[in-house]
Amino acid sequence: MNYWLFKSETDCFSVDDLAASPDATSSWDGVRNYQARNFMRTMRKGDLGFFYHSGKNPEIAGIVEVVRESHPDHTAWDPENDHYDPASTPDAPRWDMVDVRLVHRFVTPLPRAALKGVAGLEGMELLKKGSRLSVQPVTPEEFAIVRHLAEQAQNTSEGA
Repeated sequence: MNYWLFKSETDCFSVDDLAASPDATSSWDGVRNYQARNFMRTMRKGDLGFFYHSGKNPEIAGIVEVVRESHPDHTAWDPENDHYDPASTPDAPRWDMVDVRLVHRFVTPLPRAALKGVAGLEGMELLKKGSRLSVQPVTPEEFAIVRHLAEQAQNTSEGA
């Protein structure tokens, strides 16, 4: 199993939007960076990832599971779509997407700032200066640390 981080602006698509989707499942479309696309091409059904809200209040908001492996991103073919790319066609698709299902929404999201300085997260791609990829790998160790921090935050909020 591999682990990932999926970034989205809250005004574009939030963890609440995913939760409200049928079966809490949606395509992760609109990725227009070759490296991020290539990461999605390596994803396998059952891989887990963090749902990350980027923007003004960056935070990890939950955990998702890849439920459908890489397939062509049809939004690239729609001139009315914000993600339209005239160079991508059904016969020669340039962009891919995966489908993800919400596994767990964090009661208390983890702010990006709270992850800085945590032992074991020093090399996490998300925390590197200039890291802007919308889809990025997470090591198993990083995933376990962040998941543990989320559980601690939930336990703290339940005890308050």
